[in-house]
Amino acid sequence: MTISRRAAIVISAAIAVVVVVAVIVFTRDSGSSHQTSTATSTSAASTSATSTTSTTPTEASGATSAPASSGRTPLPGFSETHLTVTTSKGTLMWCFLLAETEAQHNRGLMQVTDPTLGGYDGMLFRFPQDTQVRFYMRNTPMPLSIAFVSSDGKVVSTTDMAPCADRADCPLYDAKGPYRTAIEVPQGGLSRLGIEPGVTVTDDHRTC
Repeated sequence: MTISRRAAIVISAAIAVVVVVAVIVFTRDSGSSHQTSTATSTSAASTSATSTTSTTPTEASGATSAPASSGRTPLPGFSETHLTVTTSKGTLMWCFLLAETEAQHNRGLMQVTDPTLGGYDGMLFRFPQDTQVRFYMRNTPMPLSIAFVSSDGKVVSTTDMAPCADRADCPLYDAKGPYRTAIEVPQGGLSRLGIEPGVTVTDDHRTC
């Protein structure tokens, strides 16, 4: 072969190599683009699944949060308790504000003027043991009815209580025997709740 022919062969071989390299690069680039597209689709699917999953805890949270789900507005400083009343005709369930500490007992429904009690059915006073503590209506503008309930859920007695100004000589109201819980409601409201002698009233010790 002459030098010119060899040069031509070398040039042709170089061109062939360049073409092969270009094809390889193009193929790799095309594969990378496809993989990127697939990864993006997977990410979108994951986002969709996350959105679906996040809905469930939100609904569950709403179900366990009484004020959010029911529209009830708690009285500042008080929690709530679920109450079950078992009568000869069936079972009634209510939601009460809970007064459990001594400070809450002393405060009660003082200065409360809302007859709906923020959507609650009344206020339950829980005591750690049987008691015969007497109640009064000092600085309580709303007339109330009270039911005293024994540790086994029996209604010990009920009475109506009249509003009293902020003075030291307000009348005292007591039960006809030892009781474990006391239930205050807007006056006349006990019958609506089915709370009367002969029924069983159970403080369920859980939120509504």
